[in-house]
Amino acid sequence: MNLSRLLATGSLIIASLSTWAQRSDTTYNQIYRPQYHFSPRINWTNDPNGLVYYDGEYHLFYQYNPFGIRWGHMTWGHAVSPDMFHWKELAPAIPEDANGMAFSGSCVIDTKNTSGFSKNGKTPMVAIYTNHREDNQSQYLAYSLDRGRTWTKYSGNPVIDLKEANFRDPNVFWHEPSKRWVMVAMLAKQNRALFFTSKNLKQWEKTGEFASPDSPAGIWECPALLEVPVEGSKRSKWLFLLSMGEKGGVAGGTGMQYFVGDFDGKRFTSEFKQGDVRYLDYGKDYYAAIPFNNTTRRVSLGWLNNWQYANEIPTTPFRGAMTLPRELRLIKTKNGYEIRQQVVNELRPLTSDSFQWRGMDTRELNRSLDSNHIKGETYVLTLEAETGGKAAAGDMGVKVRKGTDEETVIGYDPIRQEVYVDRTHSGKTRFSKEFTGRFAAPLKKAAGEGSTPARLKLQIYVDRSSVEVFVSDGQVTLTNLIFPKPDSRGLEFFGNGFRAVTIRNVESVW
Repeated sequence: MNLSRLLATGSLIIASLSTWAQRSDTTYNQIYRPQYHFSPRINWTNDPNGLVYYDGEYHLFYQYNPFGIRWGHMTWGHAVSPDMFHWKELAPAIPEDANGMAFSGSCVIDTKNTSGFSKNGKTPMVAIYTNHREDNQSQYLAYSLDRGRTWTKYSGNPVIDLKEANFRDPNVFWHEPSKRWVMVAMLAKQNRALFFTSKNLKQWEKTGEFASPDSPAGIWECPALLEVPVEGSKRSKWLFLLSMGEKGGVAGGTGMQYFVGDFDGKRFTSEFKQGDVRYLDYGKDYYAAIPFNNTTRRVSLGWLNNWQYANEIPTTPFRGAMTLPRELRLIKTKNGYEIRQQVVNELRPLTSDSFQWRGMDTRELNRSLDSNHIKGETYVLTLEAETGGKAAAGDMGVKVRKGTDEETVIGYDPIRQEVYVDRTHSGKTRFSKEFTGRFAAPLKKAAGEGSTPARLKLQIYVDRSSVEVFVSDGQVTLTNLIFPKPDSRGLEFFGNGFRAVTIRNVESVW
């Protein structure tokens, strides 16, 4: 790259950061602005990057375009939080430069100073990310000695260069048994995960590969490998997450799948049989979820969007948001090991009781909602119901964000034994032919039982532009964007079998 282009790129970055600072007072109250999900003040965001906990702060780095509301000029945005909900957005951390864009990656706390980046006894925070050019993707390092506020790119970059155009998304963690750093990165268009180890984060040795020929993904992106205890036992298993790019998501477009197995410090081996594809989420809008490093908790955060229409969703002056943070667990069923997901407990202090009901008559339930003027746009709705007897005669569920001609339907179909979200009439949908639809999760298979459970519990997290549904202790989840009118705030239950309903308001984190 010639000097004039290099200087021009640097000037653009400086101008962008100046613009970012000048516009930092942008409100968080637009009609589709999430009120308890993270979104940047302005501009585009996609994958979460470098999730790490350090010195009382959760760090969220994320793919960010400092120049506009569509994908491009990938830079690492940065926000910090004490509880994963009240985020303070900081200046962008790792910018695009003359060598390329800063694509996805991870962050570690190098407490032993294996990298040698420490100065004056300060612990290095080290980012491992993909440097992207049109003809090459290679792995770079950057480090911070002031809790992520300022960053220095390593002069010896790249630390891994396979001369590949689609080699990206390094997931790095410390593996205590082998006393080494482990990296998992994707050969995206070959649907292969590569494993590397290092003693110092600078020199890496390839140790293994993982592939699954029956994966329906168009490409593999954003891997994550973590050890998770198995509930009710003294053992643990390794959970391997991957994002399904271009196609292959269970609801169409992009999505995520997972494997459970063993990791020996060099390579991962799945226990799943051939043809057994497990989806992490059955909604349309869950992608690139990775866990927080440097904590014993298994908490992940994902991108709330789908590449089929991500550049077109009707939000401004921002475009893109993160999902709710989720605790990950593993249980063993007769179908083998299965994942369970729950929203972290830190949400609880943001909620307050608004409505409680117990009974059997759906008409009485709806009359009680009307008489108490129960409606809203940001709340957690918990319903418990029976699935047999009269309840088995037809669908049952709830319509949220209901207006004159709008509603998002969350229901249970006893014939198909599935939970679904139908956003066909959820609000603005015409920006993409791929947006509307009914998206379902097979409850019987997910529960690992021979028949559907006799009781059903749904936790439904409603925000201004999303619904996240957690079914029966997180056996399955469905995450979907919605774009209703601001005055579409009604609730209506349908079908039979309800036994208890609780609605808790969620206060804005902004």
